[in-house]
Amino acid sequence: MLDRPVGHPVARIENLRVDFQTRDGPVTGVEDVSFEVFPGETVCIVGESGSGKSVSSLSLMRLVEFGGGEIAGGRLIFDEGEGHEIDLAKTPQNLMRTIRGNQIGMIFQEPMTALNPVFTIGRQLTEGLRLHKNMDRKAARARALELLREVRIPEPERRLTQYPHELSGGMRQRVVIAMALACQPKLLIADEPTTALDVTIQAEILALMNRLKRETGTAVMFITHDMAVVAQMADRVVVMFRGRKVEDGPVEEIFANPQHEYTKALLAAVPRLGEMRGKAAPEPMKLFGVEDQEIAPIVGSDETLLSVKGLVTRFAVRGGLLRRTVANVHAVEDLSFELGRGRTLSLVGESGCGKSTAGRSILRLIEPLRGEITLDGTDIMALGDGALRKARQDMQMVFQDPFASLNPQMKLADQVAEPMRNFGIGSGSERDDRVAMLFDRVELPRSFLRRYPHELSGGQRQRVAIARALALNPKLIVADEAVSALDVSVQAQVLNLMMELQAELGVSFLFISHDMAVVERVSHDVGVMYLGRIVERGPRAKVFENPQHPYTKALLKAVPVADPARRHKEDDLKFKPIPSPIHDVGYEPGPSVYEEVEPGHVVLVSDSGY
Repeated sequence: MLDRPVGHPVARIENLRVDFQTRDGPVTGVEDVSFEVFPGETVCIVGESGSGKSVSSLSLMRLVEFGGGEIAGGRLIFDEGEGHEIDLAKTPQNLMRTIRGNQIGMIFQEPMTALNPVFTIGRQLTEGLRLHKNMDRKAARARALELLREVRIPEPERRLTQYPHELSGGMRQRVVIAMALACQPKLLIADEPTTALDVTIQAEILALMNRLKRETGTAVMFITHDMAVVAQMADRVVVMFRGRKVEDGPVEEIFANPQHEYTKALLAAVPRLGEMRGKAAPEPMKLFGVEDQEIAPIVGSDETLLSVKGLVTRFAVRGGLLRRTVANVHAVEDLSFELGRGRTLSLVGESGCGKSTAGRSILRLIEPLRGEITLDGTDIMALGDGALRKARQDMQMVFQDPFASLNPQMKLADQVAEPMRNFGIGSGSERDDRVAMLFDRVELPRSFLRRYPHELSGGQRQRVAIARALALNPKLIVADEAVSALDVSVQAQVLNLMMELQAELGVSFLFISHDMAVVERVSHDVGVMYLGRIVERGPRAKVFENPQHPYTKALLKAVPVADPARRHKEDDLKFKPIPSPIHDVGYEPGPSVYEEVEPGHVVLVSDSGY
């Protein structure tokens, strides 16, 4: 950890003010914010969604103007080297194009919107190298391969020829990180860069960024809502609240002795691994400053709501002149579990392990190859289109990327009301009342009803997606990384909301996540997935307190702890590379064979490859 660096800061933000024009008049996104970043230093900017964290970084890149913002005051001083400083607030856009990606790199929060869907990964990775570093095609390709290996993407040669939609969310985020690191920038702005990543990849990416910082003196401006990541990465912390800076100091002081009430609330809302030790059932978090909050465990029912047996989902890999199937991606392989009414089963594992595909296959958003899926006595696999549409009233999904799952041309009120309109539920005024109530439940102001998705922050958009999933009072909600885009205080509120609904309505959750501390807080049961199979499954307490499979142990070891004194060392993070899930046509793997190590706690004993 660094003492306060000496010398010139790479970037200084002085009294920044950013305004946005909306239909309801001008809104100030950031007001009177000042801080600086020195070479080789990591400054973490934390705060709730909508607090101005991302606006500050987009202002430094001068990208805020493309999102309807205007830098209304302040200076953005950037040191280009050798004492030559420029004010980015006054720099023309054509000069900014040579600075962006070359001297200032940026990792964006939502990888699908940061990548161009019509260009291959290779084309997008080499573009900056050829433009800024004058590399020829061969040298740029070699550097691109090296970058993909650094961010631990399996089969990098194949990935260069693929398009963004062919990669999982976590893999797309790693590509965006590789693009930002490509030109070895002086300042790296990372806006929620590990939100979509599972814990092992996150641990390695954080170690990679720390190594880059040490070796090249790159300054890092790290925007995050994950206080455990802050404890792992930060030298200094800037806390923002409603567009203003409320606290600023060394990371040890912020964690050990927070001064501002808001900083105390943020740290109180962090779920910490091990908090649920000794507790048989999940229970809501105690929120800072909330009096008279009932903390009652949610026991759930022993009655089975969802039963999955032998589920297999594969994707064809096409090639050759006639685009024949040359291989198959074995995304989900022999998946079996049961989920009780009013209970939560969490699927955890690295990106690409098949957990999101499993969730979509259960709802038949992706057609499985074979298997049995029974929801409340209904055989989902046997339903025709009409009957499946009717069954969808009982099962809803909250997707990982809220920007991609919301319609950019519809007002938010219409999007939340749409499921009720589709099923003919209620009159117009009843639907309006229910939408307003749902906005209240997910802690969004009713003034947002008239807004569009692009006018909200990432966390606010995810709350709209959760409100929409709740609109039909479903029996089962598949939550695919539903709270990964939320800052800690809102995440705590939304998790408590989900648990309250579970207690009141008996709704069951299939909770897909890579955040082990959140999984420990909300789960009754946990299934650990690796290469399409569940390698360990059982009650949450047994899996977390007595992990048996080597992969489960590696996952738990990688979880960052919200304590700067307990940082991971890079030597601790030696994870095995993930083998390819692609096999030749006709290849049939053996069945999953489990050993019961204690009642209800089973471990895969057939070869899992780990």
